[in-house]
Amino acid sequence: MLRQQLNDALKAAMLGKDARTVSTVRLILAALKDRDIAARPKGVADGIGEDEIRQMLQSMIKQRRESITMYEQGGRPELAKQEAEEIAIIERFLPRQMDEAEIAAAVKAAIAATGAGGIKDMGKVMAALKEGHAGSMDFAKAGAVVKKELGG
Repeated sequence: MLRQQLNDALKAAMLGKDARTVSTVRLILAALKDRDIAARPKGVADGIGEDEIRQMLQSMIKQRRESITMYEQGGRPELAKQEAEEIAIIERFLPRQMDEAEIAAAVKAAIAATGAGGIKDMGKVMAALKEGHAGSMDFAKAGAVVKKELGG
């Protein structure tokens, strides 16, 4: 389904002559093709799954956020703006991201569900969060909340 959305977005952007969207979606499709090829030796013949595609999109957004910081430090606001536009395009293919309050509530629920009692159980809690909220949660933020809740 996500693959079809990407292909449809590329066609629509090409028809609408939206150069930024065309180039960004092509980057996404190229990265997706690379991941598909890398998965073949592992026995995945028909491409990676939806969750892996979402993780790939999340990592692409993270890379662009890091680039924005570097460009702003280097005095290149036009490149930072370009990266921000690409983030907006990539985010269209992801579910809505959880806000701080939703992350905190999910963390508390995961701690209760796993019976975590201390910082040594952080991995168990993070695994439960990744299983239940893949694609809709920023796990860097969630990790900080888990650490705080577990007293680390």
